[in-house]
Amino acid sequence: MELKTYQDASDWLYALKNQGTTYGIERMERLVRELDHPQRTYPIIHVAGTNGKGSTCAMLEAMFRLHGYKTGLSTSPHLVRQGERYQVNRKILSEEKILSYVRYLKGVGERIAEKEPEMHPSFFEFMTALAFEHFKVQEVDVAVVEVGLGGRLDATNVVDPEISVITSIGLDHCEILGDSLDKIAREKGGIIKAGKPVVIGLLPPEAEEVIQEICQDRKCELIRISDVYGSEIADFPKTCLPGDYQRINAAIAMLVARRLEQRFSLDLAKCEKSLQEVCWPGRWEERNLQHRKIVFDVSHNAEGAGWLDVNLGRLAASESPPDVVMGVMGLYRAKALVPVVTNWARSITFVIPQQSRSCSFEDLESCVPESFKGEILRGDIASLFPSKGECSLDLETKTNPLVVTGSIYLIGEIWERFLEDESVGQAKLQDF
Repeated sequence: MELKTYQDASDWLYALKNQGTTYGIERMERLVRELDHPQRTYPIIHVAGTNGKGSTCAMLEAMFRLHGYKTGLSTSPHLVRQGERYQVNRKILSEEKILSYVRYLKGVGERIAEKEPEMHPSFFEFMTALAFEHFKVQEVDVAVVEVGLGGRLDATNVVDPEISVITSIGLDHCEILGDSLDKIAREKGGIIKAGKPVVIGLLPPEAEEVIQEICQDRKCELIRISDVYGSEIADFPKTCLPGDYQRINAAIAMLVARRLEQRFSLDLAKCEKSLQEVCWPGRWEERNLQHRKIVFDVSHNAEGAGWLDVNLGRLAASESPPDVVMGVMGLYRAKALVPVVTNWARSITFVIPQQSRSCSFEDLESCVPESFKGEILRGDIASLFPSKGECSLDLETKTNPLVVTGSIYLIGEIWERFLEDESVGQAKLQDF
């Protein structure tokens, strides 16, 4: 298949995605070997975690960029555009450049498959290699790389980082990573490299025990935010991103900066300043409708449900009970998230994102406690968000806030309709 346009490249990647994923690191190791290891041409900070890893990556990128470093930022999934995954100095990669890279990587994959058919790279492996190659071409001074899923077998785990970061550990993707915190900790701890320092957030005791054991085995310095900042979030660094959990992420980012202070000649006061200039959309982000406020918040698992509970409670107390629009991936996540929303919502409108793992209306409604007295509605995203800056729930007679929450895929799908002049159509290239 000849790739003549970005749409061709998108279709080709999507076809790979539809073939499914077999987890393992061998194919990625083979791919970067064929590429002459682009990920070795710049220093890397590697960030894993159940929640908070994207925000922490954004904070770290802001710190280095404020110091004049040319930064690479690799995150997944994207909200609206594929190019969000590969940013240099926070500039997303253009469709034209993506097409060029995909053409090149496709040829590399085909050469590998000629000799070893089982080694043909997967969808996410190509996506990860694209980031590594782009950062090499752009000659970045430092790259911040977010783990896609887990850690040990994730495609990003071919890196040899300056420092490894584990932001949090909770029960999510249990069908892949394990059904207990210690099992999940072992998977995420797989990013820890011999002799390289490790920074961790506030982990459950059983998870922290596993990470400590791995660090001892691999002779790594373990740096806990609780050892420096204690356990009171009020004592953690402040950031422009709202929510107490973002102060945990800010503390993690500051400890990384402290540990790398001499290596990169970092000014810690400047690093603290950068925390007030971080951009990471869709995390309790407020916008204005004609008659009331709308909040977009990615809260997609059981650990995130606790922070969503806090934020909704504060909103209800300071303003009024919100109307909530909600969509979730997987029944086990819905069981954690929906009851929390019912604690504070005036009404809930369930929607189904265009993803195969989306919860049905029936599953979502089954998670609503009988004690909830508010209105339960079914909606579709196109009708609720008909055009840029508009929401059909914005009625003049209602002034209580709107909250859109749940899956990042939901936020991305609505974000496109709410903020873009026309359809971008890159949601199909989403993944875990």
